[in-house]
Amino acid sequence: MAATPQADQTVTPVTGTRAAVVGAGLMGHGIAQVLAVAGVEVAVYDPVAAVLEAVPGRIAENLQALGQDPDAVRRVTLAATLTEAVAGVDWVFEAAPEKLQLKQEIFRQLDDATPTQVVLATNTSVMSVAEIAAKARGRRRIIGTHWWNPPFLIPLVEVVQAPETDPGAVARTLSFLTALGKTPVHVKRDVPGFVGNRLQHALWREAFKLVDEGVCDPTTVDTVVKSGFGLRLPILGPMENADLIGLDLTLDIHEYVLPRLDPPSEPSSELRRRVREGRLGMKSETGWLDWTPERAEEVRSALRAYLVRVAGRTGS
Repeated sequence: MAATPQADQTVTPVTGTRAAVVGAGLMGHGIAQVLAVAGVEVAVYDPVAAVLEAVPGRIAENLQALGQDPDAVRRVTLAATLTEAVAGVDWVFEAAPEKLQLKQEIFRQLDDATPTQVVLATNTSVMSVAEIAAKARGRRRIIGTHWWNPPFLIPLVEVVQAPETDPGAVARTLSFLTALGKTPVHVKRDVPGFVGNRLQHALWREAFKLVDEGVCDPTTVDTVVKSGFGLRLPILGPMENADLIGLDLTLDIHEYVLPRLDPPSEPSSELRRRVREGRLGMKSETGWLDWTPERAEEVRSALRAYLVRVAGRTGS
C-alpha cells in the first residue's frame, strides 16, 4: 500500500524496558536516542572514550532541533565496559564498525554476558547475520536490525532472520520496533545487502555504468532520478507502480530492455506467471498486490496530489 511521508513518528511509550547500545558513533547514538525518546532506559558503550563522552551532547542537540523532550537524554547512561552496559537489559543493539571479526567477537562476548532471553541485534547494513553470529553459542537469539541513517528520522528498520534465528525473536523484535515508532519489515532470508541496500546499490551500479559508458554525465544521472521517477517513490513503490501501469506492459518492457543490459538478464519468472494467469495489476484487481477499484483510485489520487504539491514547492 502507498504511504504518505510522515514528519512525525507515533511512539508508544515502552517504559520499564532496558536496552544497551554497543557502539556510540553515527548510528549508535541515533539508535540510543530513539530508544530514550520512547521511554527506554539505555546504556551505551564504546571503547573509544571521546566517542562515548560525546553521546549525551549529540542526542541533546538532536532533540532540540527536532523539538522533542530534552529530558529524554536523561534516560541515556554511559557504560565503562561492555559487561556494565548489558547488565539487566532486555535488548542489545550492536552498532560497531562493519568489520566481521570485530562483530563476531562482540557477539561472542554478548552471548556470554547476557541471559538467554535477551535479544541480541546487529545493525549491519550488508553483512551476513549468520556470519556475525558464528562464534556465539546462542545463535537463536541473534538477529539483524538494519536501521537507516539517521535512525531518528528514517522510519525503516530491516529485521533480518538468519537460518538459526528463533522465529519468536523475530516476532518480539518486530513488535518492539513498532512500539518505538519505527516501520519494521521482516527480511526472511539472510542475503548480503538484505532488501534496501540490494535495491539501492542495483540503482547505483547502473548509474555508474551509464557514466562509464559515456551515456551521460553524473549530474544527468542525479537529475533523472530526482526530477523523474524518484518523485513517485515516496508514494508508489516499484511493485505498486508495476501494478499501476499493468504487468503485461511491464513484461513487454522487460522483454526488450533486460537482455540489453550489462549483464543481460531475463524477466522475472513470477512476473511471467502472473501475466499468463491474467493477474495484470490494478486493471484486473490483482497483480503483485490485490486491488479494489476504490483502493486503486485512492493510490492514483494520492500520487497526483503529491506530485502537484511537489511541483508547487519547486515552482514548476
